[in-house]
Amino acid sequence: MLLYWQCVVVQVYYHQAHHFRIKSKSSPNWVDACYNKKMIETNKSHRNKTIDFSLKEGREYFDRCIKGDSELSIDRIINKTINGDTFEVMKKMPKKFVDLLIVDPPYNLSKNYNGSKFKQTDDESYAKYTEQWLKLVLPLLKDEASIYICCDWKTSVVIGQVLPKYLNVRNRITWQREKGRGAKENWKNGLEDIWFATNSDRYTFNLDDVKVRKKVIAPYRQDGKPKDWKETKGGNFRDTCPSNFWDDCTIPYWSMPENTAHPTQKPEKLIAKMILASSNKEDVVFDPFLGSGTTSVTAKKLGRKYVGIELDETYCAWAEKRLEMADDDSSIQGYTDGVFWERNTLGEQKKVKENS
Repeated sequence: MLLYWQCVVVQVYYHQAHHFRIKSKSSPNWVDACYNKKMIETNKSHRNKTIDFSLKEGREYFDRCIKGDSELSIDRIINKTINGDTFEVMKKMPKKFVDLLIVDPPYNLSKNYNGSKFKQTDDESYAKYTEQWLKLVLPLLKDEASIYICCDWKTSVVIGQVLPKYLNVRNRITWQREKGRGAKENWKNGLEDIWFATNSDRYTFNLDDVKVRKKVIAPYRQDGKPKDWKETKGGNFRDTCPSNFWDDCTIPYWSMPENTAHPTQKPEKLIAKMILASSNKEDVVFDPFLGSGTTSVTAKKLGRKYVGIELDETYCAWAEKRLEMADDDSSIQGYTDGVFWERNTLGEQKKVKENS
């Protein structure tokens, strides 16, 4: 009975971090027994949608990727995941093929990406790191390309100083992560930044495609008719222009089909805002630090072409699995009826779908 409950404890921790492993001086045997992946997966709740299979289990998905050391013509890389070192792969890629660049580079934090470790460094070194990948990606951009770069508050200061040297900085977006560890001697870190820049003064921005639908608390009427809001069976709503503060995105969690065991995965809804605002159907969206595939998956769901580079083979397999899933389900949580919705409006969104 003791072994059973100890296994349950390990299973709970496993759901929170795929690579978690307990070391116990007093009873190492039960830890090793409980960590058997098959045992844990067998007992995993049917509601747990997290993608966390091993490379061996996902070999069929990884085999759909192309290797970074192979020939990389435009016809060969479109709608593909490229496995390789982005700093080497980008040197071989075609020039001026990217309409929209979305970059989620390693933040300046010590973090383990499935065995590949990024070590925190000083601001000057991180600035050089940023310039290194930025100089490689610039030749790949079309003249009218737009660029979004994700960062935390610390690296935002560094990136904000580097970007103006090479691009036209348009805005800094701050989004609410919702999740975050508490701190005893500091404010909880619940926000991140996204820098928005363009390659020139000619660029795409589709305002109507990224409006946010909000409930109307005090509906105003003019001549008895709604003014700047809609009266529907599901309630009263106003489609508002988006600001540079986004508080309607939810970090993927275990019951969401988009969720993976990647440690820094971004929500599809977050990426969808960038794609819809700054690209058109059939445009090429490029992500040089693809991770578990969110940029490519979201681009596919929204009718864009995609190209992504990822070093880790397991993450590549997860990305391909998600791309396959997008064939059957192109929905994006929080994006319904052509608009983005506030948090906690799932009931209203369902009513819209039922009445459409």
